Amino acid sequence: MMHRMDFSPFEFVMGHSDKDLENLKGFVHRTFNDLDLIQFAKSLRHIYENYGGLEGVFNTYAEPDNLQFAIHKLKTHFFEIPHSERTQKHISDPLKNSAAKRLNMFLRWMVRRDQTGVDFGLWKQLSPAQLSCPLDVHSGRIARALGLLSRKQDDAKAVIELDQALRSLDPDDPVKYDFALFGMSVFEEF
Repeated sequence: MMHRMDFSPFEFVMGHSDKDLENLKGFVHRTFNDLDLIQFAKSLRHIYENYGGLEGVFNTYAEPDNLQFAIHKLKTHFFEIPHSERTQKHISDPLKNSAAKRLNMFLRWMVRRDQTGVDFGLWKQLSPAQLSCPLDVHSGRIARALGLLSRKQDDAKAVIELDQALRSLDPDDPVKYDFALFGMSVFEEF
């Protein structure tokens, strides 16, 4: 993908022509194909031109204690231009009961600042207190074993429940427990 975008993805997204989009044809990564990549390039440009970029969308729709509604609005704005229906599956929506693991992980990387270089902390207007733990089978299993989560499904309702438990431990940075939950499941015999 980087090669097809001349190793400058932002410049490609913001300045691409229809001819440039031809360079993306043939791209495949797992379930993400060239139609999806072309749509992402168009939709990201739309987001940057009309909403101040990804950070702008999240800042506009952020709630004081979470970003789940903002994730929903990102998807809404992303697909308000003509698009392929198949591409919608690549952006989760918590309002449709998705745990939105990838987007919550992305938000963690962009908002949290740490000393280890895992979280970039590039965005300054949002707070770690607004973040939700990227919930998956690993973090969910350990959260249940520790009594932090009772819901059996790894869905949006479970994210809310886990948020409440983690915020009771640290309301300013509840997501700092993410790697420990994940790691205990993947790397430890817990």
